[in-house]
Amino acid sequence: MRIATKEESVSPSRKLPIVRGDSVHITFDGKALPCNEGDTLAAALLVSGIQEFGTTRTGEPRQPFCNMGTCFDCAVVIDGIPLVRACITQVREGMNIEPTKGF
Repeated sequence: MRIATKEESVSPSRKLPIVRGDSVHITFDGKALPCNEGDTLAAALLVSGIQEFGTTRTGEPRQPFCNMGTCFDCAVVIDGIPLVRACITQVREGMNIEPTKGF
């Protein structure tokens, strides 16, 4: 068994460069938002200050919970397709997103 070298190991102290994708524009509930290609939709919305992705049947706000695609709390409507999980969907130019209502 070989022990990884410091250069090979991953640790919180190892600083990796942050590489941003090209700038793209999306629309959420009629509001144009700039974001970066490669970002998840949930990350892009949260960075833009949007915390409510829709509402429950009782009117309570919905927002990302698990951020790994299991819970559907981040579900939105993308280009007319309902219940798309924002946490596992990458943004693309011109994407039109609407909040879910009553899910």
